[in-house]
Amino acid sequence: MRLEFTAPLWQWSARREAWWFVTVPPELSDELAELPLPPRGFGSIKVTATIGGTRWSTSVFPSDEQGGYVLPVKRAVRAAEQIPDGGTVGVVLEPVR
Repeated sequence: MRLEFTAPLWQWSARREAWWFVTVPPELSDELAELPLPPRGFGSIKVTATIGGTRWSTSVFPSDEQGGYVLPVKRAVRAAEQIPDGGTVGVVLEPVR
């Protein structure tokens, strides 16, 4: 499975110094939620994420507040891709089975 979308980068209000995320759109979050994967902590799903030319292993996490899964975007990725705070990014997610 390969999911592609574009979304804005947003900062988590509880820890403003470091945590930036992208919200997976609701329809794609529904597809992720239906995957027959073993349960993981906090309902997370392991994925390979790609933004621009940067690819990394991480997990997406369900968020009631955001209405879907959220993808944490590391500082190294933001720097490598020159993503400004609040910038819009194209994302590719591939769940790891």
